[in-house]
Amino acid sequence: MIETECGGDLWVARLSRPAKANALTRAMLTDLAAFAETAQGRARALVLTGTGRVFSAGMDLTEAEDLAADPLWERVSGAVAAFRGLSIAALNGTAAGGALGMVLACDLRIAVPGAQIFYPVMARGYLPQPSDPVRLARLAGPGRAAMLLLAGQKVGVEEALAWGLVDRVVPAEDLDAASRDLAAVVLAADPAHAAAIKEMIR
Repeated sequence: MIETECGGDLWVARLSRPAKANALTRAMLTDLAAFAETAQGRARALVLTGTGRVFSAGMDLTEAEDLAADPLWERVSGAVAAFRGLSIAALNGTAAGGALGMVLACDLRIAVPGAQIFYPVMARGYLPQPSDPVRLARLAGPGRAAMLLLAGQKVGVEEALAWGLVDRVVPAEDLDAASRDLAAVVLAADPAHAAAIKEMIR
């Protein structure tokens, strides 16, 4: 369900449930939280990505009754946000719903053509996780956060790029290499230097 590469300074977590559009279960969220928490102080860069044509459809609806308000979502995004190195969301396709929490918590977001971003909490009657609207508004502005959360709009990758929700669009076949290229300078630097610059950006 979650494939990880944890050797060396670059750690990769790959959502690997393509038959279910990488919908997130409690077990997957637990693994993602442990991955990001363990990386602190050990890795210099993180990449979050997926397999198949969708990054993640969000919450597995078969677990919705118990999972919708579970603090695990905030644990995952909080651990990603607290990471002192460079964090990159490499979106192999559409990112939806609660899966956006960890995406928004990353320092950089790259995506393939055709990807979409949406967060259907209004239609489904759930509240977003507490930190997600704040991060959305910080990146794209309150009006655009409302477009996603209140108006329930699906945002294509080019519009997401213009909004600041995505930082670069790359061909699907180049996604892995592009994420590693973005991490290269941080991997070669003093970790304390990278952490200091990241704190200044914040």
